[in-house]
Parts: sequence; structure tokens; C-alpha cells
Amino acid sequence: MCLWPRKMREIPELTARVARAAFPHGSLAIRTRDAIGELFSDGDLADLFAKRGHPALSPARLAMVSVLQFAENLTDRQAADAVRARVDWKYALAMELEDPGFDHSVLCEFRSRLVEDQDSERLLNLMLEKLREHDLLKAGGRARTDSTRVLAAVRTLNRLELITETLRAALEALAITAPEWLEALAPAEWYDRYERRVDAFRLPVGDAARTEYAVTVGTDGFLLLEAVWAAQAPEWLREIPRLKILRQVWVQHFLREDGKILWRRDKELPPGRVLIRSPFDPEARASVKREARWTGYKIHLTENCEPDAPHIVTYVATTHSTTTDVEATADVHAGLDQRELLPDVHLVDTGYTSADLMVDSPREYGIELLRPVHTPTTRQTKENKGFDLPHFTIDWENEQVTCPRGAKSMRWHPAVRGGYNVIETAFSRKDCGPCPVRADCTNSPARGMSFHPRETHEALVKARAAQITPEWQERYKHRAGIEGTISQGVLRCGMRRTRYIGLRKTHLQHVLTACAINLVRVDAWQTGIPLGPTRVSHFARLRPPSPNP
Repeated sequence: MCLWPRKMREIPELTARVARAAFPHGSLAIRTRDAIGELFSDGDLADLFAKRGHPALSPARLAMVSVLQFAENLTDRQAADAVRARVDWKYALAMELEDPGFDHSVLCEFRSRLVEDQDSERLLNLMLEKLREHDLLKAGGRARTDSTRVLAAVRTLNRLELITETLRAALEALAITAPEWLEALAPAEWYDRYERRVDAFRLPVGDAARTEYAVTVGTDGFLLLEAVWAAQAPEWLREIPRLKILRQVWVQHFLREDGKILWRRDKELPPGRVLIRSPFDPEARASVKREARWTGYKIHLTENCEPDAPHIVTYVATTHSTTTDVEATADVHAGLDQRELLPDVHLVDTGYTSADLMVDSPREYGIELLRPVHTPTTRQTKENKGFDLPHFTIDWENEQVTCPRGAKSMRWHPAVRGGYNVIETAFSRKDCGPCPVRADCTNSPARGMSFHPRETHEALVKARAAQITPEWQERYKHRAGIEGTISQGVLRCGMRRTRYIGLRKTHLQHVLTACAINLVRVDAWQTGIPLGPTRVSHFARLRPPSPNP
């Protein structure tokens, strides 16, 4: 299909008259059209379509439908029905009342074009540009970031279920693409073993029986893999995605030694960052955060939070569930810089910070990274007794440390610990051995310690001193509002579970979710709807006031 870019469409007179009569106070779709006009234009999305062929549906309309769809958490079929039947959507899309709309599969095709273009954030970028034109968004001020878990659109599998389902999925793929080849290979017992989905309650009971079952499935899988990669087998079989996944899973869960197939123990498995958890979504990863366990992804949302403007989501990132928050911070800053929406102050929790970021963020982007800093976890700090690092004097120029009783360190060695640059120092046993307060300083014959390089160390000291002040706590309290954004995305837009398979498609879902949140918030801002207060249960309201100190 090709695209013929169209200019901004006028709302048909009959559509406008009926919409005004049906919605005298307007609706989200109507008010958005009146206040902002068309959020997207065909010209902005023309490169997604061929230049020759049959005329395509307007991508600007499809983009707007996709945003409205997520604003109301609708399926593709429900969204297509809304275009066909709802007059307020026809008003926003500038469609005639008798326009029948389109088939729901068109929305899937439109998303596929965005994913294939590898520019899933295009719609959010276009929306942010439009909001800047209407003075609803600007750089500077405050911004805040937080993340939450996203459940994959697959069921959680234990290891035995995983290997069985992986082999069954490969057999299903071969049954469609190469039925005669598979029929000649498959033993009779495979049909009983893999004809239906495996469930935990059908698996053997007991460690020995389960291990034996795993080895049986592993043997079947290796037999299939050897047949597929045999010289006489068609080469195109090796390109089937389910066969590639089977090969990866078998490498991760089995060993072959002296002709024997061994079931790996849990501690012998690869790291969670690469461990496949489902053959139906091989990019989903299992993760644990406090008491929450899930298989899927993680979303990071960044929004501005100035009191004189709507709170707009300006950056969204989708990562594997095993990606730590601190790994996303630099990408957030780079993304905001690219959009020219860098804040002056970035409010985050401790998960998004590191000693290096405290120094790098102001230097590279001019951003103050406002966050709590972990206090040291030494024995002296926990017991609130003895001499920890603040009791020592660091002479940076002479590369020497002096203890509270005047002894000087005999070692100063730059090193890397946990991926961070540190300075390691140590004192002499001659000084520490006879020291009368050695028990309050160290349990070793001589005291050793490590600390960050000067610039980072001084930034940590300054941050720890500042975060106990009322002024700092007053500034930092604004970070809590990002929890409401996450709640809005989960409750209104269905953000907790991905609708699609794979990281790239899930990210597109999150981009559309961010656009939907922005649409709702701009409408609330322009209609004077205040921010919702923190929800308090009826029982919590009965709490008696605390006595005055």
C-alpha cells in the first residue's frame, strides 16, 4: 500500500453537530481535537508506507486511534468498533458519520510498521513536539523517574515445564512446515509425551523421577536437533525460530559428557540475564524484587512535575526484568537530552543512583540528581560505636590517611571494586597492634579501608549531610508523585501485563501507554480537574492522632 499525505482535515458539519448534541460538555476525544487539533499528520509518518500501490488508510488517524485505544484500554476489535460507532471518536478523527471505519487487523499492521521501522518512540516524540507548540511542555524544572514490573504474555514455567514446552513448540512448528519429514523421524512415544500442553500436576513426583523425566526429554530433544542439523536434512529447517530456541534451551539446561546426557543443577545454570524462561517469549526474563517475583520486563517512566504545568511523560524505556534501575539512568538522561527536555533537578530513588552518576550527571548534562544516599554499612555504623571512615582524615595531595589517634596509613592503592573505582588503604600492624582502642576500630591485626576517589567521595559526604535536613526532605517529597503515574498506567491502560510478545513490541505498547497518559493529563489540566489525592482506606481514617512529643 502507498500513502497519499493529506492536509489537516476539517470536521464534517454533520459530525460536529451530532457530537455537540450528544456531548454538550465534550469528551476526551472531542476536547483534545478542539484544544490541540490533529496530534499527528500523514506527512510525519509517510516514510512507513510505500510510494506506489493502492492508497493506504491515513496513518495519522491510525496513530490517533491507537492512542485513544490505550487511553481506554481497548482491544483492537473494540477500538475498531469505537471508530465505527462512536461519534466523539469520529469527531476527533474528522470522519463522516456514515464512514464504516476499518477492520481491526489494520491496527496490528500499523504497529508492525512502527516496530519494523525501529522507531517505536516516534509517536511520543511527535506528541511532545505538539505539546511544546501549545506551551504545555518545556525543558528545565523538575522531573522524576521510577520503574515497575511488566508481566509477559506467557505463563510462568518451572524447569521441567520449560524444556517440555520448548520441545513441544519445536515439534508443532515442524508439524506445520515439514510434516512428512517429522513423521518419518518421530517415534511413537513422542505422540503420547508431547501431544498436549504440559502441566506441573502431570509431572513425576520425587527428585529421582523428575530427573529421569528431564533426561528423557533431553534425549528426545538432542535426537531432534541432531536430525535437523544432519547433512541430509533440509538447511531451511535450521532457520525455524522454534528450533533455534530449542537449541539455546538445551545448551542452558543439559550437559553431554562421555555420551551421557546430564540434567544441570540449578547452580550450574547460566545467569538470569540470559536464561530463557519461555519458548513463546524468549526475551522475557525472570526477576525478583523484594517479595515480588515475575517473568517479563520492566518499564521506566519519566515525567516532569512542575506545579504550573501538566505532568507529561517525557521518556519511557522498556528493559529486561533483570536490568537494574541504575543501568537505565544514563539512558534516561541521554534520551531527554536528545529531545531537549532535560530537567534542572531529577528526582529518583536510591536504585537509580551510584557514586559515579552523582558526579557525571551534573558534569555531562547539568542535572542535579536528587536522591537519598545509602549510609555506610560498616560494623561501627551498625553498632553506632567506634571509628568509621568519617573519623579518619584523608590527605588527597599526599595520598595518605590519618587515623583518630594520629597514625598514618602505609598503603594507597587505586583499585576497582564492584565495577567502581576506589582507593584502598591500610595501616601498619605496628601502629594498630598496641593501639588501646583497636577493638573499636577493627577486628583485624591492622585496619584497612576503601573509599571513592576524591570528587566522588566529597559528593557522597555532601549528599549524606544534606539529606538529613528539612529543606532537602521538602524538595525530595515531590518524587512520590511518580507512583501515581505508575498506578494510572496500570489501572487505566493495562500496563502491568504486556499485550504482545518480545521486547520491541512491548516497548511500543509502553510508548502508546505514555501517549495515552499524556492525552488524559492534558485534558484534565485544561478542564481544571485537580490531581487525585493519595487514597486512604476507611479504616486508616479512623487512626487516632499521634500524641504531641
